[in-house]
Amino acid sequence: MNLTVVVSETGQGLFQQSVIAGGHHFWADEPNDMGGEDTGPAPFDFLMAGLGACTSMTIRMYAKHKKIPLDKIEVTLIYSKQEIDGKSRDHITREIALQGNLTEEQRERLLAIANKCPVHKALEGNLVISSKLA
Repeated sequence: MNLTVVVSETGQGLFQQSVIAGGHHFWADEPNDMGGEDTGPAPFDFLMAGLGACTSMTIRMYAKHKKIPLDKIEVTLIYSKQEIDGKSRDHITREIALQGNLTEEQRERLLAIANKCPVHKALEGNLVISSKLA
């Protein structure tokens, strides 16, 4: 699978970016207190939105396949810096609210499935980022 997203400066404000992903076009920016105009989500907002959306979609796909009576999923993501093993590390806490007539076993299984979402696996795995001049 190959995906391409194109991001370019708009010239409007210091940080505003035009983002084209598939047939979708939207803005990215920094908040006012970071020198931006706050015309769109900030980069870490996009990262967390991708993780949250992938988590919810993965759970939904599994629940549908297994006919689990899941009514609604809500994923809340909280970003922070934490000291882990003596080093400051980026940390995302993911809180997953599951609504429906679910057994405790189903709830635990859906939580385990959340960790199998492709974005989660990429972020925790051996993601390789290569940079080159165009």
